[in-house]
Amino acid sequence: MIAVDSLSKSFVTDRGVVEVLKEVSLNISAGARIAIVGASGAGKTTFMHLLGGLDKPTGGSVTFAGKDIFSYSASELDAFRNRSIGFVFQFHQLLPEFTALENVMMPALIARDPVQKARKKAGEILVAVGLEHRLDHKPGQLSGGEQQRVAIARSLVMSPRLLLADEPTGNLDSATSDEILALLDRLHDERDLTMVVVTHSEKVATHMDLIVRMVDGRMQGKG
Repeated sequence: MIAVDSLSKSFVTDRGVVEVLKEVSLNISAGARIAIVGASGAGKTTFMHLLGGLDKPTGGSVTFAGKDIFSYSASELDAFRNRSIGFVFQFHQLLPEFTALENVMMPALIARDPVQKARKKAGEILVAVGLEHRLDHKPGQLSGGEQQRVAIARSLVMSPRLLLADEPTGNLDSATSDEILALLDRLHDERDLTMVVVTHSEKVATHMDLIVRMVDGRMQGKG
């Protein structure tokens, strides 16, 4: 479904050019679950941002279902991300002034769904992640695990084909991490998702079908 070819990213600093990602190539089949592991600074998060079209590469391409995503205009890329990719981050980035339901509605409202349709979709996915009793609670009224469930629901409200998760359990205790992993396993199977997870955790990595290790901006091995 996704072909990453010679993907590179560098930044110009006062000390010169810094290469963060160095000609990374990877094919991702539909339905696959892939863990990207490596030390801090290895390029994992940069790779995920490029894979999801959140940043543009210095070189190389990301082809999604036969289309290079970086050939899209800015507005086309925004629309593509909204409908095709779900994002989950370590720090859930929920809007504190809105309820769980309102937070999950946001991608649908951005896509200009009617409010009632967006509300229905958000309610259904919140039920699917086990939060039917927390629809009207704001993030500050939720536990860390519940907040991450809201973030997962928000990432899936548009029924994307690809879920990108950056340290989805990194801010949670062991028991809550296990619950989130079990939830991701179930959602992967129920929704026929393709998942790419960036993690420091070997425990999280072993839940995936393929582990890809990154060292100094390069992919060093798969297994």
